[in-house]
Amino acid sequence: MKERVVFGLLGTTLDRGFNKARWNRWRPTVDVVRHPSLPVHRFELLYPPKDSGLAERVAADIRQESPGTDVHLHAMEMADPWDFEEVYASLFEWARRYDFTPDTHEYLVNITTGTHVAQICWFLLSESRHVPATLLQVSPPPRDRKSEVGSYRLIDLDLSRYDRIARRFEREKLESIDFLKAGIDTRNPAFNALIARIEVVATRSKAPLLLMGPTGAGKSQLANRIFALKRERQRLEGAFVAVNCATLRGDGAMSALFGHVKGAYTGAVNARPGRLKSADRGVLFLDEIGELGLDEQAMLLRAIEERTFVPVGSDHPVSSDFQLLAGTNRDLWAQVAEGRFREDLLARINLWTFELPGLARRLEDLEPNLDYELEQWEAREGRRVTMNREARRRFLAFGTAPDAQWRGNFRDLNAAMMRMATLAPGGRIDVDTVDGEIERLRHSWRREGGGDDEALIESLLGREGLEALDPFDRPQLAEVIRVCRGARTLSEAGRILFAVSRTKKAKPNDADRLRKYLARHGLDWHAVTA
Repeated sequence: MKERVVFGLLGTTLDRGFNKARWNRWRPTVDVVRHPSLPVHRFELLYPPKDSGLAERVAADIRQESPGTDVHLHAMEMADPWDFEEVYASLFEWARRYDFTPDTHEYLVNITTGTHVAQICWFLLSESRHVPATLLQVSPPPRDRKSEVGSYRLIDLDLSRYDRIARRFEREKLESIDFLKAGIDTRNPAFNALIARIEVVATRSKAPLLLMGPTGAGKSQLANRIFALKRERQRLEGAFVAVNCATLRGDGAMSALFGHVKGAYTGAVNARPGRLKSADRGVLFLDEIGELGLDEQAMLLRAIEERTFVPVGSDHPVSSDFQLLAGTNRDLWAQVAEGRFREDLLARINLWTFELPGLARRLEDLEPNLDYELEQWEAREGRRVTMNREARRRFLAFGTAPDAQWRGNFRDLNAAMMRMATLAPGGRIDVDTVDGEIERLRHSWRREGGGDDEALIESLLGREGLEALDPFDRPQLAEVIRVCRGARTLSEAGRILFAVSRTKKAKPNDADRLRKYLARHGLDWHAVTA
């Protein structure tokens, strides 16, 4: 059985008393050893040197009450017991020198005596395990029985032992994750894991955060919700300032981001603070950050690292303490290689990078997002719209089919639901409404996917390779390339491309068929999707 060791500070007021009358009052340090259910083998008593006489008296009284308790006195000089830095440093240094043996000893820290500052310091040292102890709080007996033994309570700081607290923390975490997902009961495991990681980072870090993913994947909405979550947790005080960098052009880009002073250029009749200053103590969301010019990137890097920047036309730096959220649908690493994005800026914003998948990569989430869009319609328009069972089944079958492209991702879905809700007869989306929308989406995807077939093929095969193809073969190869680039694996691309013919084969090998087709043109999966 482990020996019990108690640490405590002498109570220079509560423990005071020298004559026999002291036994008629409650003294917390002496009271620790008066509990039969809490035998103490050793008491490490810390005291101010000026109170050495009181410390000796209390030590003697402890030995009288509990002859089996070995009392060790430790003089500790603290000029100001209310100075947090001094008290913490003194206790920390004392604890660092102490030879703890938790395998053979159980340690308790008496937090009843000492200033509130000292009690807080004991707590912090115990919680951080610099002092591997349980907290001990002793309390006096009722006022009409002052000479009797009081009571005590042990406070274990291992929160994992408190199931109710643990469940509360877990519930709060789940609520935060649900908030970041806008309350949508998403089913894609990879996406759910991604949002759970973002929740941890968003609530603990002020470092830049980079959101990547295709247009319409929800980067802007997620950035807004990250801000709202941080605001709710009181992690920041400022505003959410969003900037679409694709709209910043020429001289106006510098002014929009960093502001300008009056008279900085023709037309600057008034000073302008700029978006970075507006985001002070808040969040700055730079959507499509890959569209920023190199000069703006250099200024932004300084603002991130030094929290200062110089407005256009000014000689004096301005400070702004903001958290940067950046969004992009571009490959920033490729842009660095092409000299269009600063490598040092990418290194600075690449600490926390999350890639949001498009709708085509999480088709199991189509149905909960469908319901979400209907709820949003009702909240926005004040009119409820439902979807009958057959219409829902048909739309989901179309939307989750292997050839469903969802080029605009959730923007496509949002637009489709708005059209169907608007056209729904009697506020109920029926099969005819769904069929009309399906045809519209198919036509839109065909038109958007047309593109420049020759340019796409030439980028892989070169001009000579393009000219070696018959005009008949060019559209087919271009479509194969597009499907491959939109699929996660070779097998997935094969299932989409051979969706009809594969049903006629007993053992379809879509990946092998696609591999051979690409090889006929001198291509492979990695070359096409790089």
